[in-house]
Amino acid sequence: MNSPKNEGIFGCRGIDISFGGRPVLKNIGLSVTNHEVLGLVGPNGAGKTSLFEVLCGRYTAGAGQVWFGDEDITQTSVHDRARKGLARTYQSPVVPSAMRVAEVLRAARFSHKPYLTRFDAEWSCHLAHLHIDWDISAGALDTFDRRKLLLACLLMRKPKVLLLDEPASGLINSEIDELDLIIRRLVDEFAIGAILIEHRLELLSAIADRTVVLDQGKVIATGTPREVFDDPRVYAAYFEEPVDA
Repeated sequence: MNSPKNEGIFGCRGIDISFGGRPVLKNIGLSVTNHEVLGLVGPNGAGKTSLFEVLCGRYTAGAGQVWFGDEDITQTSVHDRARKGLARTYQSPVVPSAMRVAEVLRAARFSHKPYLTRFDAEWSCHLAHLHIDWDISAGALDTFDRRKLLLACLLMRKPKVLLLDEPASGLINSEIDELDLIIRRLVDEFAIGAILIEHRLELLSAIADRTVVLDQGKVIATGTPREVFDDPRVYAAYFEEPVDA
């Protein structure tokens, strides 16, 4: 039997995962294309971060497939997925506090072959809007600059897909506006696909092309941000009010 045709640059199908016998994800499928921002939302405990762990290779699903282009990467390691062009950020922008910014960027440049130049680091910092003194301690950076530094480290390797886990967490409105511009520019100019977990619905409304909503480990809605945020099933999932089936 032929495998289903992959749609887009990256995605998954039929993902199931359980912890201690408790189902966490149930038959999850999604995909993202070049030049697209896909929003991933849902109430706490819906399974969003668990899905990211499966997509990046840290968790192994009990069933289903993860693919990148025409390649099945279900059994591919975290590091090999990164080498193929998959990059991920986390909810908390943890940086090596004792290292200078220049040292953090150098570590990223030499994380694996081919080794990169200082010019690559400067280029990635420009893309991430990171305009700071490289001689200062990474631990002295504010939340937004920490997020920019981590993003710059990823951008050096020219990723094809970004997995962004709550990138607006801890940011004020003006910083979120700047983040909108950064993400949208990366996606539009460099043909990147981005999957974005975010509770700040104003960010998703501004930049997401499509949105997938999870609740209790299942996909309950897919569509444009306006369509899914107006869906009564989504309202019920967030506010626990009964709606007609």
